[in-house]
Amino acid sequence: MNHTSFFPKNIQVALKNDPPGAWMPVLPKECIRLSSGYPAPELVPSKQMKAAVGSLIEEEQDLPFHYLGSSRAASLQQQIQSRLEKRGIRVSEGELLITSGACQAIDLIARTLLDEEAVVAVESPTYMEALEMFKNYTNKIIAIPIDEYGLKTDKLEMVLEERKRNDLPLPRFLYTIPSFHNPTGTTMPFERRKHLLELSVKYDFLVVEDDAYGELSFNDSVVPCKAIDPEERVLHVGSLSKVVAPGMRIGWIAGNKELISACKWFKKDLNHPFSQATMAIFLEEIQFEERINWLREMYQNRCNTMLKALEQFLPSSITWYVPQGGYFVWVKTPGVDTSRLLEQALAMGVSYVPGKYFFSNQEDGTEFLRLSFSYSDEEDIVDGIRKLGELFAPYYNG
Repeated sequence: MNHTSFFPKNIQVALKNDPPGAWMPVLPKECIRLSSGYPAPELVPSKQMKAAVGSLIEEEQDLPFHYLGSSRAASLQQQIQSRLEKRGIRVSEGELLITSGACQAIDLIARTLLDEEAVVAVESPTYMEALEMFKNYTNKIIAIPIDEYGLKTDKLEMVLEERKRNDLPLPRFLYTIPSFHNPTGTTMPFERRKHLLELSVKYDFLVVEDDAYGELSFNDSVVPCKAIDPEERVLHVGSLSKVVAPGMRIGWIAGNKELISACKWFKKDLNHPFSQATMAIFLEEIQFEERINWLREMYQNRCNTMLKALEQFLPSSITWYVPQGGYFVWVKTPGVDTSRLLEQALAMGVSYVPGKYFFSNQEDGTEFLRLSFSYSDEEDIVDGIRKLGELFAPYYNG
């Protein structure tokens, strides 16, 4: 019996793609994890979360364990609205949808807006899991290059104008990570953000703004695209994974009421009411601005340590972007295919993510790798970069 024959055509097509997370290698036990794009263990507020769970159960007993959950979960919506307002994003209750992390938010948007005929535009490179999700709905993906200042909106304009002139379909939406980009760490200047929104009006497409790292600025705070969105073309995706804890799965979409309503239709009751109620109490009981400032300092110190180690240990032919916030440093290794060296790196006790996985056309990314400074401590960061220097040196020293 061929059970796959029961799959509809669109599912059969989607299943031909690599499975989610197929790029992730098994890491040796003592490996220095410069590949891990999540918070360091000591930066996750496990004790405060434990206290929040205790307070929740003592206060409401069985309620948080039911389908409808705790009344505390409802207050999370207002708390996130308040945080967004501090960043210039003012949304009503009907313009905000709490999701199970940013990934569910992105998938809901894709499910709501894409079909096999739809075109989606992405940055090149971009977040690999977003690419995986979009490919489940359409294979019509336009890749727009970035530079050290993020999305090249002039190149985007050229592509859009050419498609319009040749009567080709324009993108349903453009997916962007404008602040502290994953994987490159770049940040789009205000003028490019304005230009992007002007193009969205001129060529009639939506903008999906992934702002997962937006609060982790090392210098001045950046203005989200959603904060300068008079026509409501931006769907702003946010998350508490990078500033609290990824396992809590708290994310959101902020945007036009009709678009949010459609996303909510397909989300149904796929909530985590216990996590949402716990997070609401946690946010009530801490000074969140103090936590954000502390995280910024911690990550900036780790980033500076990584940048100094790159200067010290990597061959001079290797280059990288200097991030203004977030988690990542994007490294170019001219003439060297980083995916072919990963096994050797793991054997030496250090990991990274080969750049090819961040491109819709993987051949475009063979000479790149992504390093994360968020997970490892400063001593391990230096040791890890030293090992990478030893790995790459033979390719540049004759």
